[in-house]
Amino acid sequence: MQTITEQFIDVLVDHPRKIILIDERGKWNASQIYNASQYILNDILNSRSFKGKRIAVFCRPGLSYTASMFAGWMAGAMMVPLCITHPKDELLYVLEDSGAELILADKELRELLPQSKLKTAFPDFKGTFTEPVPANYTTPLSNDPALMLYTSGTTGKPKGVVHSHASLSAQVNTLIQAWEWSENDHILHFLPLHHTHGIINKWLCALMSGAVCEMLDKFDADEVWKRITSGRINVLMAVPTVYVKLIESFNQNHNANEELKKTLQQFRLMVSGSAALPVSVLEKWKAISGHVLLERYGMTETGMVLSNPYKGERKPGTVGQVLPGMEVRLADEENQVNETEGELQVRGANMFSGYWNRESETKKSFTKDGWFRTGDLVRFVDDYYVIAGRLSTDIIKSGGYKISALEIEAVLLTNPEVKECAVVGIADETWGERIGAAVVWKNDPHELEIIRQWMSDKLAAYKLPSLLISVSEIPRNAMGKAVKQDVKRLF
Repeated sequence: MQTITEQFIDVLVDHPRKIILIDERGKWNASQIYNASQYILNDILNSRSFKGKRIAVFCRPGLSYTASMFAGWMAGAMMVPLCITHPKDELLYVLEDSGAELILADKELRELLPQSKLKTAFPDFKGTFTEPVPANYTTPLSNDPALMLYTSGTTGKPKGVVHSHASLSAQVNTLIQAWEWSENDHILHFLPLHHTHGIINKWLCALMSGAVCEMLDKFDADEVWKRITSGRINVLMAVPTVYVKLIESFNQNHNANEELKKTLQQFRLMVSGSAALPVSVLEKWKAISGHVLLERYGMTETGMVLSNPYKGERKPGTVGQVLPGMEVRLADEENQVNETEGELQVRGANMFSGYWNRESETKKSFTKDGWFRTGDLVRFVDDYYVIAGRLSTDIIKSGGYKISALEIEAVLLTNPEVKECAVVGIADETWGERIGAAVVWKNDPHELEIIRQWMSDKLAAYKLPSLLISVSEIPRNAMGKAVKQDVKRLF
């Protein structure tokens, strides 16, 4: 199995002068990206081996992010992409938990970084796009760790999910094959770059197939419609919440634009993932675009596992069939295999290596015979898989993110006015689930916006409750544990 850097060298050989990356600052071909990566490798990393070391990346979407990631991989490092919109407390947690030794960051973002003793370097690409900078580095091995992404779990604080070069390559190659990526594709990228969907499915799949990846600094519905109107984009991937916002914007501003509808019909592929897609949203998008969105299923730990077919029937409300190279099974509470319903368990080349510095949790996440336990309840109906829900009520899926209710509860309980609390997911068509907090106050109740403001420098915006109720007590069982289904009924 090739490493990510070896795969990019193949793209460089095949398409050295082809524009494959567009950002808010310019257009870049494969040679320029490679030279910029070499510049960072030599000027900042000093061409030394970072094998087994962690390098954090705090860059805007585009060349600086791409060159920093590739430079780190060339040096043998495990890359830890940070979210540039996260509060400093969360960034500091990731930096400390990962044991990062260096941060590669954009100069204009320096004020957003937390105070730490870590060395921070600010790549400057001036004069790097004509002649390659000589680079001496040891090519990483396919089983070397390449990427650490942080994901929420039932234990509260996010865990570092470690992927090797081999598992990243397997994920990318699986999707290039299944969704028929080619050098003729052009995707619009506006998803976060610390998340599997944004990194693997969009950014790496595009670059590794020689396609064009056009990157926005952030999602803006009106700007997305403007880019689509250009006629050069033919692949769209988003979470259900984004499609809801695009539908709202279309109905407000573009409803009578027949030329735009024709442009949408000419797209090659439109995908929805990271959260359940309501059938009503699928139908509304179909009416606008003429496309049945391709729904799929994956996790940070597994990469993509299931997908509706690129060619063939896409069944609304399902996540399709098993992707090449992956194996799945359904099992009951006693871990007995069930053909029709049970917890989805997975194995294959796409799989992560383990949770960073969490050997016990890694072991618990696998069965004794080596299957990864996803924690998702799944049904197999007429040859298609249907996600029925989470086995744990402590995981909330909102806006494409997997969020730990326990992490939010832990922050709420540090508020001196909060006596008890319970956080749950409340079904919502736009967000999948909204975050609801039931709170027992020590004194007078607080308003939602006051609590959100108080939490805003402690948690990312997408983890803040959007529903708040004041209660006299939290429903609990005989062991004193909050009964989350009863808490949900309070809303």
